[in-house]
Amino acid sequence: MNKRQSTDVTGTVAAAKRARGGNGRVKLDEVAKRANVSTATVSRVFNEPEKVSEEVRQRVKEAARALNWIPNAAGRALASRRTHIAGAIIPTLDNEIFAHQVSGMQSVLSDGGFTLFLGCSNYDPDEGLRQADAMLARGVEALAVVGENHPPELFESLDARQIPYVVTYSYSKTSPHPCIGFDNRAAFSRITEHLLSLGHRRFAAIFQPEISNDRVRERLGGVSDALASAGIRIAAKDLLIGPSTLEFGAASFAQLMAQGTKARPTAIICGNDNIALGALMAARELGLDAPRDFSITGFDDLAISSRFSPRLTTMKVDNQQIGILAASELLAVIAGRQAQIQSKEIVPVLHIRESTGAPAK
Repeated sequence: MNKRQSTDVTGTVAAAKRARGGNGRVKLDEVAKRANVSTATVSRVFNEPEKVSEEVRQRVKEAARALNWIPNAAGRALASRRTHIAGAIIPTLDNEIFAHQVSGMQSVLSDGGFTLFLGCSNYDPDEGLRQADAMLARGVEALAVVGENHPPELFESLDARQIPYVVTYSYSKTSPHPCIGFDNRAAFSRITEHLLSLGHRRFAAIFQPEISNDRVRERLGGVSDALASAGIRIAAKDLLIGPSTLEFGAASFAQLMAQGTKARPTAIICGNDNIALGALMAARELGLDAPRDFSITGFDDLAISSRFSPRLTTMKVDNQQIGILAASELLAVIAGRQAQIQSKEIVPVLHIRESTGAPAK
């Protein structure tokens, strides 16, 4: 054995000892004694928790907390060649829907002995790629991203490293990537069909930008599909694109209503609840009411949407369930229980409320 090999072996042995020793004077065997288990079981609880019963995991973790013992993460990673870290990249921190998804992921990953690293791309694919590269450099064992609008290099890098990944918040049977989410196009076709069934024929849409956002592109496509089947299209002046804010929703609504009674749309489809609620606030200031003067829809079913007056017709997606399923699939692949991620479709639920009705005659 040469000097370098000897150094490597020595370092690995030392790392293993650090991993067993934990973060202070308390040793692994003291945790094992307090929990009434073997030292090997304590190691499995923190390195391979899926091999230990829930009751034993809780007992060991309670003992570790009582003794203020934390495994040495760097030593564990070097000794076992595992980091027990998963990553998730979301487009924004300003929307509660992604918080619900992250919450679902974290609960499952935590139970599986994994820590979740979170990155935010701010709807910039290049920033998302930088976040992914940083996570890969730190040894993440799995990654979840929102939507498919990412540089090819991101997916190529994951495939080259054989890192399991999943695309969330969107779903397509033809996608080359494993998806856990919903069909954005079908969802907005369904919303549009509801308005058509009420008798609306003059439509407008207020949406967030579709640049670098495949979900918005699909949503607009769903609206166009449903309208085209009825021989209708939205005029360019009635398709307003801007930031996902209450202010943009309000300003856009005022612009649409300034056209005059005969030219005004009777149905307004919004890209999300935030925009729709802003529009309803502007309507109140203009002395207009839904559904008497117009109908309007949102998407996401934010907590306030069912409490606002009028209550908003919108679509609800179980975002927490998306996070739970995504994390469960990633852990199953990491643990070798299945060979690859299984795509799963979540079907949104249309909540028909007071903000939609038949157009005035």
